[in-house]
Amino acid sequence: MCGIYGTTIKYSKEQFFKKLERTEFRGPDKMGLSTYKTNEGSITFGHNRLSIIDLDPRSNQPFTYASKIHLAFNGEIYNFKELKEILFKKGYSFNTTSDTEVICAAYLEYGMECVNYFNGMFAFVIYDEEKQILFGAKDRLGQKPLYYQLSKEGIEFASQISSIQLFNKQLTISQNSIENYLAWNNVPHPDSIFNEIKKIEDGNVFTFNLISKKFTTWPYWDISNNSSNGYKGNYDRAQNDLEGLLTNAVGIRMFADVPLGVFLSGGVDSSLIAALAKKNFNKVKTFSVKFDEKGFDESQYAKKVADHLETDHNIIECNYKEGIELIQNFSHYYDEPFADASAIPSMLLAKHTKKQVTVALSGDGADEAFLGYRRYQKLDKIQKTLNVPYFIRKLGGPILNVFQPNRYNGIKNILNAKSVEEAYLQMVVNTASPWLNIKTNVSQVNALKYLFNDNKNFYENASAFDLKTYLSWDINTKVDRATMAFSLEARSPFLDYRVVEMAQSLPTEFKYQLGNQKRILKDILYKHIPESYFNRPKSGFGMPLNLWFRNELKEMTLDELSLKNLKEIPGINPGITNKMIQQHMDGSWDHYSMIWKLLVLKQWISKNGAGNSIV
Repeated sequence: MCGIYGTTIKYSKEQFFKKLERTEFRGPDKMGLSTYKTNEGSITFGHNRLSIIDLDPRSNQPFTYASKIHLAFNGEIYNFKELKEILFKKGYSFNTTSDTEVICAAYLEYGMECVNYFNGMFAFVIYDEEKQILFGAKDRLGQKPLYYQLSKEGIEFASQISSIQLFNKQLTISQNSIENYLAWNNVPHPDSIFNEIKKIEDGNVFTFNLISKKFTTWPYWDISNNSSNGYKGNYDRAQNDLEGLLTNAVGIRMFADVPLGVFLSGGVDSSLIAALAKKNFNKVKTFSVKFDEKGFDESQYAKKVADHLETDHNIIECNYKEGIELIQNFSHYYDEPFADASAIPSMLLAKHTKKQVTVALSGDGADEAFLGYRRYQKLDKIQKTLNVPYFIRKLGGPILNVFQPNRYNGIKNILNAKSVEEAYLQMVVNTASPWLNIKTNVSQVNALKYLFNDNKNFYENASAFDLKTYLSWDINTKVDRATMAFSLEARSPFLDYRVVEMAQSLPTEFKYQLGNQKRILKDILYKHIPESYFNRPKSGFGMPLNLWFRNELKEMTLDELSLKNLKEIPGINPGITNKMIQQHMDGSWDHYSMIWKLLVLKQWISKNGAGNSIV
C-alpha cells in the first residue's frame, strides 16, 4: 500500500518532493522519485512506499522492468505468485519477490489486457517507452483511488488530490460538486471537488498518448446487467461454494512480510472474516474500538466472538480528546469534503491497530453484495405502497403538510415515486431537507443505469447501485483514507471480485428471505460461531458526535457554523440551517449528521478556498 504521483508538467525537484511529502503518511518507508525522457520532453514518477511484500530496497518504486517499462503502483495483487509462475514459464525473469515486478511482466505479455489477470486492489500507471504512452488502471471495485488532471501543460495524476493541488494555480472549486456533496455525503465519481481534476472510475483503464496528447478511458470490468439467477446449484451447494471462495479470498489476503490482524466489530461480516482467518492461521490478532459513552460501546460483542475463536484480541479505548484532534485535521487526510462520520472511529481504530500490525482484514463490502443494509427491508413495503393508485397516494402529501410542513418531505417524495427504484433513490440521496437549497440536479449520476434496470428485481438493482455508489464513493474512500492516514493497509475479502460476481449470480432468496438479511453469510458463519452471539439488531460503526456537539465540541461548532459563516456556504438555506443547529444544541432535535456535514465542508473551504473561486 502506497501513494503514487506522476506528471509530464515541469516542476522543480523541490516541488516534486513537496508533492510527495504532502501524502507521505500513505507510505513512510521510502520516498522515490524518477524522471524519464520521452519523445516530447520528460515524465516524472513519484512513490511513497509502505513496505508489505519483499521489504528489500530492490522492490522500491518507481520501478523499471526490462529497461523500457516504468511503473508507479499502489495496492496489492493477491494472485501474483500464480501469475509469476505462469510468466516465468513464458520466459520472463524476476529479481524480486514482489507483486510490483509481476505487473510489469504481465503488461509485456498481455498488453492492456493484463488487468483481467489481476486479483487485487490497485491503482497503477505504466510508462511504456516504446509506445510512448501512459497506461493506467484502477481495480474492479475501486478500493484504491486515482485522480488526474489534463491541461495544456500535460497530465498529472496522484493517489490523492492534494498532490495535484500543490503548486497548481489553475484550479477552481466546483459548486456542482459542493451541492452533490451535500446530497450524497461525498463527491460522486468521476468528478472531484475541483472542476479541473477527475477520478478514474472503478474497473476502468486509461491511456495517454505522450505525442498526440490524446486521453482515453474505458471499462475492463463491470457488474452484469443480466438477471441475478445465474447460479444453477441449490442453496446447500451455494453455501459450500461460497465458503470455499471466501476461505480462499481470506487466505490470499493473509500473505504479507509484516504483522497482520483483523478488524472485529462483533457483527456478522467481520466475525466471519475473523473465523475464516483463524481457519487459515492458528494465531490471529483482532482489534475493536470502545467508546465510554453509553450506547456507543459494542466492544463486548467483539470480545465474545474473539474469546470463542481464541484470537489475540485488543480493545482500543477512545475518548473525545483523540476524536477532536482527528476532526480538526480531517481535511488533511481526506482531501475532499466527506461526510461519513464513521470515518473518525475508523481513523481511531487504524491509529491504534498500526501500533501492532501493518495489515488488517476488514468486513467491508458484504452489506452491498449480500443485501445487508436495513434500508433494503423497506423495499417490499414501498412496493406495496406503490400498488395503491397514484391519485390516492398523491393526496398524502397535502395531508402530511397539514401536520408539519417540510418534516415529511422524504415520505412525500416516496409517495409520489413511480417505481420502487425511484423511491430508493429518494431514500439514499438527500435533497428533501428544508435546510438545503440545491440547484444542481444531483440525481443525474452515471450509476443510475444500475438502479433502473429492467432485467433485475428491485432488490438486485439496489444492491448493484450501492456497489457502484455507496461502496465506491463512501465506504472505500473512508477505509482508504482512514487507514492510510496511519500507514496501515486494509484488505477486504468480500471485495474479491470473484465473491462479488458470485453474490450477483445468486438468487435473491439465498441472500434475503422473509426479512432474513445476508442469509447465506449467516448460515456459513453459524458453522463457526453460535447463532446466539448475533441475536441483536444490526448496528453501524458510530461515535457519540451528537453528544460531543452539545458539550465538548459546542463552542467550536457554534463558532465554525455561525450565521455569518453559513451564508458563505453554497447550496444551503442559512436561516433554516442556523435554526436547526440551535435545535440540536438545546436538545429538542438531533441534527448531528447535518452539523458534521457542514463542519467538514466549512473546514475544507477554509483551508482550500483562498485563491480558488467557486464556479
